[in-house]
Amino acid sequence: MHRRIVSSRQRFQDYLKSFQERQRAKEGHSATPTKTSNAEANLKPLQQTQVRSSWELIRQFFVLMKPYRSPVYYALATLTVSTILGLIPPAATKFVVDYVLVKEKIPDWLTTRFPLLAVRWNLLLFITLAAFGISVLKTVIHLWGRWYATKATKSMQMAIRRKSFAHAMRLPLHRVYELKSGGVASILREDAGSVGDLIFGMVYNPWRAAIQLLGSLCVLAWVDWRLLLGTLVLIPAVYFTHRTWVKQIRPRYRDVRNRRTDVDGKAAESFGGMRVVRAFSGQRAETSRFMNTNHLLGRQELNTWLWARSMEVVWGFLIPVGCLSVLLYGGWQVETDRLTLGDLMMFLTYLLFLLEPITVLAQSATQFQNSLSGLDRILDLLAEPREMPPTPDSITFEKSQVRGQIQLENVSFQYPGSQEFALQNISFTAEPGQTVALVGPSGAGKTTLCNLVARFYDPSEGRVLLDGHNLRDIEVENFRSLLGLVE
Repeated sequence: MHRRIVSSRQRFQDYLKSFQERQRAKEGHSATPTKTSNAEANLKPLQQTQVRSSWELIRQFFVLMKPYRSPVYYALATLTVSTILGLIPPAATKFVVDYVLVKEKIPDWLTTRFPLLAVRWNLLLFITLAAFGISVLKTVIHLWGRWYATKATKSMQMAIRRKSFAHAMRLPLHRVYELKSGGVASILREDAGSVGDLIFGMVYNPWRAAIQLLGSLCVLAWVDWRLLLGTLVLIPAVYFTHRTWVKQIRPRYRDVRNRRTDVDGKAAESFGGMRVVRAFSGQRAETSRFMNTNHLLGRQELNTWLWARSMEVVWGFLIPVGCLSVLLYGGWQVETDRLTLGDLMMFLTYLLFLLEPITVLAQSATQFQNSLSGLDRILDLLAEPREMPPTPDSITFEKSQVRGQIQLENVSFQYPGSQEFALQNISFTAEPGQTVALVGPSGAGKTTLCNLVARFYDPSEGRVLLDGHNLRDIEVENFRSLLGLVE
């Protein structure tokens, strides 16, 4: 009898209920557990060991970034210079509008120091060439700094992949089977890459935005502080909206990453066992199983996309409101001769400079939370306990010191998560040079017994001895270097 496959729609509804309960639990509210389908069991091969706040993840990121501080500092230094240079050309708007187009009197301090600029055409030409030169210089410096930031990003990605892979290679065997090849590959491919991108998302871009915001605010306050206050009224609304949004978006990104791992794992299983699949004509069943999970992934990605775009919608509404308010009030100031037309145009230009980094940050906040979810999963992997780590009391042997006697004393074993014993009260001795054949039906425990001798697992009860020494007391890598294994 074939097991009924739960539809992706039902699995998605179960997922939403489970997600809402998790969010309520984080906020301290009680929640009645919802019964999930069998298809939703074991949703996450990589279990979340702890709930980390954004600040904790940011702190962990800076620890990982520590070896790459020098190129990051170079990048930030060049970025500072290029951003400040980028704030200069918009100031030319006032001079062009007031002294070239409207033809107001050119200031005496300018004509006294530079007599050639008393001619309006010369002034326009000078402003154009100066703005062009500053823009070229800014671009060159910006590219130079971006190269350093990219270099640090790629170096960090390689280091995280190396560290994650090395740790995964030393996980207990049952965890390796649970993670599957697709799970580890997903972490190395997606999560490690996204963590490296945090150099841009959490350091480079925010630094640039901070300098541009500060510079723009100073200019705007100098032009007309009342206009500036009008544009800042909307910031509290944006802050509280963003705070609510962050609580929802990062867990969703983590769930999408886990679902992608599930899809990768199912594909790896199917192709790894292709001979068995074809032997039992299981291509259609395997395809249905894969497509069911694939459809569920698509539903989760669409749901996450809607939440991600919601923040951009808020900004898309507030930014035009702020600009229109400034235009209305500024136009009245020009009409009453409290501002010149050039002042208003310069104010609007710097207002766009003020809003541009905010808009970029609002858009990159989605990627930022996505990258944090990747870092969260990598930290979970690195928090997984290693396979039988060595202790100060562990002993080692040279090959010349080993006779090769293997002895089992009342050995019983249960696989992790199983309620039944795979082996129970097994005792025997294999003398050096003796050939031992293990014979029995499928499931009798032959492979399990070999796994215990190779110390892929430790017995639940009893002891496995090498020349009278308990295998638990021998450093595992040293012990395996003494073995010969043919599979």
